[in-house]
Amino acid sequence: MKILVIGSGGREHCLVWKLAQSREVNKIFSAPGNGGISELAECVDISPTDIKGLADFAKQKEIDLTVVGSEDPLVAGIVDEFESRGLKIFGPSKRGAKLEGSKIFAKELMRKYGIPTADFAVFDSFKKAIAYLQEIEFPCVLKADGLAGGKGSIVVHSKEEGESTINKMMIEKIFGAAGEKIIIEKFLTGQEASIIAVTDGKTILPLPSSQDHKQIYDGDRGPNTGGMGAYSPAPIVDKQRFDFSKEKILEGIIRGLREEGIIYKGIIYAGVMINKEEVKVLEFNVRFGDPETQAVLPRLNNDLVEILSATLDNRLEEIELDITPQSAVCVVLTSRGYPGKYERGKGVFGLDKIEDALVFHAGTRLVGSRQLAAGNEKFVTNGGRVLGITALGDSLGQAIDKVYREIDKIHFEGMQYRRDIGKKGLRV
Repeated sequence: MKILVIGSGGREHCLVWKLAQSREVNKIFSAPGNGGISELAECVDISPTDIKGLADFAKQKEIDLTVVGSEDPLVAGIVDEFESRGLKIFGPSKRGAKLEGSKIFAKELMRKYGIPTADFAVFDSFKKAIAYLQEIEFPCVLKADGLAGGKGSIVVHSKEEGESTINKMMIEKIFGAAGEKIIIEKFLTGQEASIIAVTDGKTILPLPSSQDHKQIYDGDRGPNTGGMGAYSPAPIVDKQRFDFSKEKILEGIIRGLREEGIIYKGIIYAGVMINKEEVKVLEFNVRFGDPETQAVLPRLNNDLVEILSATLDNRLEEIELDITPQSAVCVVLTSRGYPGKYERGKGVFGLDKIEDALVFHAGTRLVGSRQLAAGNEKFVTNGGRVLGITALGDSLGQAIDKVYREIDKIHFEGMQYRRDIGKKGLRV
């Protein structure tokens, strides 16, 4: 079986790593891939947004299954293009992917079908959005409607801060066309968690819970990032909250989409806020999370190819998940300056010394052969998020201790990371 994985981050490296374990698979391609992925798959220089080019490649190479990592190609309609050519691809259609591509679409769908979420108002007028700030309490949340690389949701604490942020979104267009329409949303308190599930549009198969850490600094301080680390399971998601999330949120949104004429297949990911017994949706995503995937998939004992194939063949009800009881913690190592302007080309050292953790590459580039002399860099940094280091342990505390012990062996100039990933889970 030949598989194509689209994307270049740590999530895609984790997907390639897991897919490569299947006895069904004899060849994996990745477009465009990264330094670490190149050791498991053949990387091809095609952009994830070059949908026609990717479909041409899949046809030419007779790819049996394509797996899409990031949201951009899904929102742009890659599934529709592939299916129109008779190519198997895992992910929702363009209409289904609008659940992530438009926060307004998602919020209005939640309101229509009774999915618990924060109160909100929608604006396409700068003046009306500014005027609305006079009527609400702070803090509140401002969200760009479209895709903004995980950075389009901003908490503001005053009217002045709100006015400045709305100006940046709608007038200065810091998120481009994504900020032409915005949502002003009630601020929810509590702990965030991620509930990721596979669905064939009928059966919903939730994967283990996880918790992401968005802010750049310890203690959830500083600007939002694409994600600085994650752990699984998240103790805050007990059985009652997990069951509620499956039945009221995941099944509710899939049922709502079906009512709208959308048969949704692929990953459905609910980012939720938990406050005591209350669980509310912050957002929906239509693909595997990053870095949540790097904490969840290492706990999955099933053959991932079997799960994806069962989804496409409408027989997901046949699958029973086999999850290790161990905890997993993934810590992301980033370049100096991230999430702003960051450096590239810094040698990465110490990866050969890792003994008790998994290394998932995100922003790296392979620069030498496998026979490089000791001390010569094999990889250099090539992105903001450089590596995700994942360790498993018999307890969350053990996994935390192990992952940071392994990180001490790694070095690149300007390396930065959070030192509190997973510690919220110890306090539950």
